[in-house]
Amino acid sequence: MEHESFSPTWLHRSRLLPLVLALLATWLVTPVSISAASEATSPGLADATVLIIRHAEKPDSGMGLSPTGEARAQAYVGYFQHLTLNGVAFRPDTLIATADSPNSARERLTLAPLSQALGIPIDLRFSNKDIAGLVHALTSEAHRKSVLIAWHHGTLPQIIEALGGDPHAVMPDGYWPENVFDAVVVLRYNHDGKFIPGSEQLIHEDFANPPGLISGAISQ
Repeated sequence: MEHESFSPTWLHRSRLLPLVLALLATWLVTPVSISAASEATSPGLADATVLIIRHAEKPDSGMGLSPTGEARAQAYVGYFQHLTLNGVAFRPDTLIATADSPNSARERLTLAPLSQALGIPIDLRFSNKDIAGLVHALTSEAHRKSVLIAWHHGTLPQIIEALGGDPHAVMPDGYWPENVFDAVVVLRYNHDGKFIPGSEQLIHEDFANPPGLISGAISQ
């Protein structure tokens, strides 16, 4: 009985075959995984919607929120989890607030209850005046597409303008009134990450007002 010859060439090929098959399987599966990931988090503002609010009400002194502001922050949890914009559901998947300063932690505290409810951390890298850093991150880094920003009201017009919008289209004289807390500015971006001209939208309603909560009004 003759024994089959196991030549070095045959042995080399037999060992390579499983490796080739494994690499082929990886090549076939990987594009799907990459595609799914890129749809979830892709660089820039392509197909993004950005919402901007000011921090909730402040106390007479201190860096936190007043009882009214704390109530508003809690009310945001329900509001932003069930918000619809032009008939389309908007659920924040990216939260950004100004970094704490010696005078204020109000932006972080305004989003803290919502952050906890959604299980999403708050991006706190940017100071109130670091608008360039904020815009650079939004336009170049990978993030999801439903962005909610809480900021100091005095610099909100600059942020809106830096992100492509026109503050005068949504606020009287292009400024956020001192006594207004119950307002949201909406900015929209196309598939190329460019701001859609004229898409600025102002939402002003009692969306975060528990009984007895009184706010100012934005009037054009």
